[in-house]
Amino acid sequence: MTGETLTLSLPAPLAHELGSATQDFLADLLARGLREVKVERALELYARGGISFGAAAQQAGVSQSDLSRFAYARGMEPPFSAQTLAEELGEAA
Repeated sequence: MTGETLTLSLPAPLAHELGSATQDFLADLLARGLREVKVERALELYARGGISFGAAAQQAGVSQSDLSRFAYARGMEPPFSAQTLAEELGEAA
């Protein structure tokens, strides 16, 4: 894998736990964590009325359909467009 080197300071227990992890595992862990944080922040902004649901999906880097699933998992009731409903039903819009 090619990329840039990043140096982090971690709490000792976490550093110990991750000490034997492979580069691929750590990269996957960071990518998943970053996605989760982006989704959380986008949903927080949406919930406060700061942005539309579509803008929240764009900010999080996911589709509106995926963001709907994340919202439901957090007890939120996202709006449904005709396109989102068609995606959820597995139909072409």
